[in-house]
Amino acid sequence: MKDPEIGAVRDFLANSQFPEDIGELRQAYDGLGEIFPPASDVTIEKADANGVPAEWSSTPAAAKDRVIMYVHGGGYVIGSIASHRHLVTELGRAAGTRTLALDYRLAPEHPFPAAVDDALAGYRFLLSQGFKPGNIAIAGDSAGGGLVVATLLAIKDAGLEQPACGFCISPWVDMEALGNSMTTQASVDPMVQKDGLLGMAMAYLNGADARSPLAAPIYADLRDIAPLLIQVGAAETLLDDATRLASAAGAVDVEVNLQIWPEMIHVWHFFHPMLGAARHAIKSAGEMISRAMDRSVEAQKAA
Repeated sequence: MKDPEIGAVRDFLANSQFPEDIGELRQAYDGLGEIFPPASDVTIEKADANGVPAEWSSTPAAAKDRVIMYVHGGGYVIGSIASHRHLVTELGRAAGTRTLALDYRLAPEHPFPAAVDDALAGYRFLLSQGFKPGNIAIAGDSAGGGLVVATLLAIKDAGLEQPACGFCISPWVDMEALGNSMTTQASVDPMVQKDGLLGMAMAYLNGADARSPLAAPIYADLRDIAPLLIQVGAAETLLDDATRLASAAGAVDVEVNLQIWPEMIHVWHFFHPMLGAARHAIKSAGEMISRAMDRSVEAQKAA
């Protein structure tokens, strides 16, 4: 049975105008945050995460010693704390944690690996604030979903302990857009198309190797990174990015939970105020993040 609510989201997108100028596009994307404001019981506080502009948020039942570090989507060239605040705060509610959203530097002004450097700085900041790695999750959508995996790799390379888990929403992990779904799902995806994706990749890479593991984690040695939860919609051109990532991680014994949601489009979670499937996905992810943290606590006690 078709979900009428995703049809309404598609209509909303069809009636929205997104300019080509990057400055205007950033403003338009951030403006979506004004359409979908956070709930009235959310507490928000600005932060400086080792030089990276950031924002704490919490809901009344949030555990003070648990946190989700969130890195937003937007192809590494648009997006911000403002655009994703409504999503980040509800994910924190679902997990029963605080959140720390990062305003990492964007391309083309700050190309690869600036985003990875900022995300690693954010993780170090959380450790310096007394959060135990097992009480930290790293989450992100689209480019942010790829950045989640890149951050786990950077954490491993730095010799730091892995967080409880990584949560990837519709992750972008292939800078060359080689997945078959880039073609097979092009007619049903209202948000991501190959040409636009390659343009963002060019801006982000700025001449760097498109298969650099920290830019395209599909080519990384993923062994020994934290467990991954991956949620992706069936109507996404990036569907194969998610399935290929799950396969690559699982092949080196990383615990992976891959969920493919029927009818859903790219980062459908973003539309949770108007989409029940988005609220369900956020609730499910929050519960899994909470369980991953519980398991980390138990493992530490047993050690």
